[in-house]
Amino acid sequence: MSLVPSNRLLLLVAAVTVMSIGAGPWPELTPVWLAALLAVVLAALLDLAHSLRHHVPPPVSVPAIVRMAKDRPASIPLTFTHARPTARRLRFGLGLPAGITNLQDDLQIDLPAGAPRARIDWKCTPQHRGRFTDLIACTETSSQLGLWQLRRRTALNCELRVYPNLFTSRRALAALFLNRGQAGAKLQRTIGRGREFEKLREYQPSDSFDEIHWKATAKRGRPITKIFQAERTQEIHVIIDTSRLSGRRLVHEGVMQTALDRYLVAALVLLLAAQRQGDRFGLLAYDDRVRSFLHAGNGASHYGACREALHTLQPSEATPDMAEIVRHLRTRLRRRALLFFLTDLSDPVLAEDFTRHARLLSRQHLVLVNQLRAPEIGPLFSGPEVTSHAEIANRLAGHARWAEAHALARTLRPLGIDAHLLEDESLAADLVTQYLQVKRRQAL
Repeated sequence: MSLVPSNRLLLLVAAVTVMSIGAGPWPELTPVWLAALLAVVLAALLDLAHSLRHHVPPPVSVPAIVRMAKDRPASIPLTFTHARPTARRLRFGLGLPAGITNLQDDLQIDLPAGAPRARIDWKCTPQHRGRFTDLIACTETSSQLGLWQLRRRTALNCELRVYPNLFTSRRALAALFLNRGQAGAKLQRTIGRGREFEKLREYQPSDSFDEIHWKATAKRGRPITKIFQAERTQEIHVIIDTSRLSGRRLVHEGVMQTALDRYLVAALVLLLAAQRQGDRFGLLAYDDRVRSFLHAGNGASHYGACREALHTLQPSEATPDMAEIVRHLRTRLRRRALLFFLTDLSDPVLAEDFTRHARLLSRQHLVLVNQLRAPEIGPLFSGPEVTSHAEIANRLAGHARWAEAHALARTLRPLGIDAHLLEDESLAADLVTQYLQVKRRQAL
């Protein structure tokens, strides 16, 4: 705790100083300013002694974990322990780590009389994802006579967890939470007879010969038919690329974000759709090696674990090692699963490496590759008219990259891998649509 003289004490000292200066031409004022100086010193000392015993700034407590969403206003609950029977006023400020913006510099707080505790909400806005600590509480209160300001600086044991902001994908969330059919999209019939065995029953004239269970028929001496149902529980894995190309900057709804930020939001929306469908879902994040891996599970607790694993991911400077990633997936995923790759294959070397190793995955799993289209990528004669010579070169470069993406999709299609170039605004909605179409077709 530190002590700072108040403006009132400084004014009193200034008044005594003026009197001492006036005692030069008028010596009879010397006893007066000496007495005034003694009175000010005694009052300051007595006020200090009393305040150190009865006017110490109250302690501040905060929850151990505070959860927020990136780029959305949030509040940190603060509790002041007020043991005095009388009301008091204090000045409070909260020091936050870099990446979280304060919406006010300080607050004047009135603690009511007779209340053992008082709570306030400190407003702030997080600008970056991740986990943050090092919160500093700064409290200032006045002494009994107002001659001193008592200040306390306390480090708070609190962890701020900033998660991806799912409200940036309101279109996908709105469709997801509508109570209409499957995940709120629209009621869709399931194509086919199903792949999961349900039971055996007696043969009926309309049954096909390929539905007859021949072993059961031979054992019972009469025709027995197999009955199938649509598979209800499937495994969905979202595989997120956090390598060097995921740090590409883009503007979404007026906020500067990285491509990885958009991947994480879309992944959480997709996992939320899988949870509502009752499927098992997991995730994997990689750069040159696997950074995070969660086996498939279901339920709200598993979704919370996925969210905890995702919100600390940051773009790295490494180049993806697809041989290591494919080896890890083939080792860990024994059951056929739907794999959503969120990556950037605009580098021809990365695209070739991905194609060479992804063919091993496609033999067992259903693989969907999704890339985020940059604003400058598109067909040559699309968009507004060209207004400068420099824009012609940019259009040609964007067309070349667009053609490379479509050539990659044509290369992957014979391997059973679908590749898509998705728009930033509809990334999450498009992923949910792909997922529901796979379930409707029973392609998994």
